[in-house]
Order: sequence, then structure tokens, then C-alpha cells
Amino acid sequence: MIPPAPTPARSRVRLARQMGRILALARPYRTRLGVVIFLSLFAVAASLAMPMGLRALLDSVVRGGSRGMVDRIALLLLALFVARAGITFAFQYLLRVTGDRITADLRTRVYAHLHTLSVGYFANQRTGEIISRLTSDVGSVRIAVTDASVAVIYQLARFGGALALMLTLNWRLAVWVVLVLPVASVVSRTFGRVAREHSRRVQDRLAETTAVAEEALSAVRVVKAFGREAHEVGRYRGAVEALVGAARNSARVSVLLTSVVEMLFYASTVAIFWYGGREVLAGRLTVGDLVAFLFLSQQISGSVGEMATVYSIFNSAAGASERLFELLDTPPDVADAPGAVPLFAARGEVRFDDVRFGYDGRPVVHGVSFRANPGETVALVGPSGAGKTTLLNLIPRFSDVTSGCVRVDGHDVRGLTLESLRAQVAVVAQEVHLFAGSVRENIRYGRLGASDADVEGAARAANAHEFIDALPLGYDTEVGERGVKLSGGQRQRISIARAFLKDARILLLDEATSSVDSTSEALIQQAVDALKRDRTTFVVAHRLATVRDADRILVVEDGRIVEEGTHHELLARRGSYRALAAHQFRDVDAQAPPAALIA
Repeated sequence: MIPPAPTPARSRVRLARQMGRILALARPYRTRLGVVIFLSLFAVAASLAMPMGLRALLDSVVRGGSRGMVDRIALLLLALFVARAGITFAFQYLLRVTGDRITADLRTRVYAHLHTLSVGYFANQRTGEIISRLTSDVGSVRIAVTDASVAVIYQLARFGGALALMLTLNWRLAVWVVLVLPVASVVSRTFGRVAREHSRRVQDRLAETTAVAEEALSAVRVVKAFGREAHEVGRYRGAVEALVGAARNSARVSVLLTSVVEMLFYASTVAIFWYGGREVLAGRLTVGDLVAFLFLSQQISGSVGEMATVYSIFNSAAGASERLFELLDTPPDVADAPGAVPLFAARGEVRFDDVRFGYDGRPVVHGVSFRANPGETVALVGPSGAGKTTLLNLIPRFSDVTSGCVRVDGHDVRGLTLESLRAQVAVVAQEVHLFAGSVRENIRYGRLGASDADVEGAARAANAHEFIDALPLGYDTEVGERGVKLSGGQRQRISIARAFLKDARILLLDEATSSVDSTSEALIQQAVDALKRDRTTFVVAHRLATVRDADRILVVEDGRIVEEGTHHELLARRGSYRALAAHQFRDVDAQAPPAALIA
């Protein structure tokens, strides 16, 4: 069902609410912005003084004043121009610097908030759209907070001052200008509502283009492997063309608004020439008055035109801010509970008590209970999608249980601080993510204060030192984005070195050897065996050969533990594990009697 279009009243309320939140962002910078506004008002005063100076100059010439008087007025006007230029430079520069500061702080605030959100949030979002909020949306909001907000005060002061002077010079003539204002106001409000909706569409299309590009470029190997370069270019072209169309519609509305308002005031200028000329002929207005009046009417025309532009900017910012505040208003679903305590010197005991969990209301884990003693290795096996990785994710609270409890050393993990809990957990995943930096920097990510000797020691323990030492720059070799310059096995060993360096008491291994060649697998398995020593280790594996020596094996199906025991105990049963083993081990017959297997 398509939601009904917002009514004008509702649209105004929404705009006012969004603008209130946007302007609230300026509160920490009110001192700087106050100085900017103060300087801008001086610039306004100088601008308004110029027409009055020209008036004095012309009237002095027309009335036969002295040459000295003309020279003094001209010099005064020149000084006024110079002063205005200096003041304008000062407030524009300070405004730009303040705007850059606001942009940096707002982007940092949004980025920091993103890191408080759980892994589940990012599973439902496209990375490109999130990046668009950090870049494009923040930029639009920044313009509203600084440039447009100061412009409102500047233009209102300019408009008010010019109108007051015009009323002083000739109130009849001023009426011609004032009569245009209600018409311009109605036009601005009508076009503004449409402009805001178009702006939101532009921001959405821009986010879509970023998402399409990020998605394809991050999977460039897959794109090239399937020869889909033209397809991806076509996808991106389609997204860009949709953006161009949305931007064209938005520009049409914005430009039309400005053009209509300017047309109204050019018409009023013609009226001023006509009526002002008659007033001069009637002796009720001097030539200097008329020239000053024309300059002041241009000030008013410029102010109203600028206000129309500012109104469009505010509407655009309202569209962008809706998306930005939607992100900032998203509460972290995994956070430190009030009174959370730190976990010091963990022993590594992990217990699941009737744990249940689901994604978006869909149950995934059903009443799981088990215990892992300190130093034990517990393997989780079962078909894909059974919930093995999900169970591991509940230990460091990448997600929180729906009911039941996960305990570490007897503490409910929800009562521990996230920082201290995750400091005791190291993760080695199937898909290794390396950052664009050197090998040394990627290993040191496990413990940022580690010395070079510690980094090298972790690499040796992970069977990684030999290949690192053979790289062109050794540990200082750049690995490229996501580690594209290294093989899968090399990336995995760096990931294991990172885990060695972290030296956590609980280790989570999620398919750590599933995507490498046999030579790399042997080296990785040796490193993993060393890493597991004296640590409570959980291993997710499809290949049972890697978990035969586990202290306990949990067979997971449809989010439930259906079998539990050692390799030999489970083989002795006519169950799921024996069926899995029969597929992988030639010496196991799924139909053989237990005695044959034990023998």
C-alpha cells in the first residue's frame, strides 16, 4: 500500500522539527557562529551605507556642491568598500573554518555511533548507503547548519535595513516593493514542499549509486572471473541515470523557484523606475534619492532571492537529515547494561543455559545448553545453516540471546562490560579481513601496543614468519585493500598471528582451514593446534578430520544440539555424526553395527 502524500500542514511540522534538530547541532559552536553573525551584521551595515553615500554624492553634484565635498564623499565611499571587503573576508573565512569543524565532528559522531551498533544491524544495511550518509548527507546538513543559518540572519538584516531606509526616503515608492512580498512568500512555500521531497529522492539515489559501486568494487575478482564488467558498468550506469533524473527534477523545482522570485522583483524594479521618475519630476524625490532607492531595492530583491535559495537548502538538508537522524536514532541493541562489571583474568569456562535466539522474529537457536571447561576444545559440526556460527557469535555478544543465558566464568555475559568480555575472546574466521596497510600493522591490530618483537613472535607461532620475511619489504609490505596482494592461506596465517598477539583465554575458530590448499592447511592446522593450547576453544568445522581430537563435539541441526560426545563416542551411535563421518571417512560405514565401529 502506497502511503498518502503528506498534507501541507504536516509537511510544515516535519520541516520545522527537522530544522530544529539540524540547528541544535550548532549549539557546541555557538561562540564561533556568534562572532560570524556579529561580523556579518557589520558587513550588512556597510552594504546599506553605500547607497546612502552615493545619494549624498549625486545630490552634491546636482545641487552644485564644492569639489572638496565630492572628493571627501568619494574617499569615504572608497574606505567603506575596503572595510566591507575586509569584514566579508573575515566572516566568510571563519564561517568556512567553523563549517569544516562541524563536518568533521558530525562525521566522527556518526561513525562512532555506527561502531556501537551490533553486527546484526550491518547485515540489514548496504555499506554504500551507510558511506553515503557519512559523506553526502553530512555535507548537506553542514551547509544548513552554517552557511544557510548565517545567511538567514544576514539576509533578514539586509532586508530589514533596506526596507527601513526606503520607507524613510519615500514610503509611497516603498509600497511597490512591499506588495511583492506576500506573493514571493506563497511561491517559496509552495515550491519548498516539492523541493524537499525531490531532495530526499536525490539523496536516496545517490546512496544507491554509492552502494552499487562499493558492492562491485569490493567483489572485483568475482566480477572478472565471470566476465561481468559490462554488466556491472550497466548496473552503475542505471543507478547514475536514475540519480541524474532525480537531480534534474530537483534542479527544475529549485531554479524555477529562484527565477519566479527574481522575476517578481525585476518587475518591481521597472515599477520603481516609472513611479520614481514621476516623483523626481514632481519634486518630491531627488536624483540621489532615486538612485539610492534603486540600489536599496536591489538589496531587497537580492535578499528575497537569497532567502528563496536558503529555503531550498533547508528543504534539501531536511531530506538528508531525515536519513542521518534515522541512523543516529537507531539504538544499539547490544550495549553495556547499567552496573555492568569488567571481566578480569578469565579462566575460560563457558556455559549455555537453555539459550534461544532469532533474527527478525524468526527463531534460529532453540533451547541450547552445554558447558565448556577451561582449556577444553569444543567442536560444532552439522549442515550449513544449522546455527553453528550463530552460537559462537553469542559468546562475545555480537548478538544477544532472546532468552536463556550465556555465561563466562559464571557471569552472565550481558552483565559484563563489552570491552572486557571481548578482550578475552579471539576470533579466527573463514573470511579473513585485512586492512589496507602493512603486514606488521595488520598483526599488531591484535594488540595495538605490541612491540615489533612481539609481532614477529606471533607471526612465527602462526607459521607466517617465513613467507612474510620473503616479501619485498618483509613486515612493512603493504597487503592492499582486504589483503588482495596475499594468498588465502597467507591471509589466514596473519589472522592467526593476530589472535596469538591478542592472547585471549577464549578462542573462536570458524572454518579456519576450509578455503585453503592442502599445503597451507597443514601449516594453518599446526598454528591452530599451537594457538588452542591452554585456551578454551570453540571450532566450527565441516571437515570432521580437523575436530577428531576435540574434547567434545556438538552436533547442531536446525538450531538444536542433537548429539554430544567425543569422536569415538559419536561414531558408536547410529546418529547424525556417524552419517556425516560416513561421507568423509572411507573407513566408516554408516550402516555398520556399533561393535564394528568400536572394534
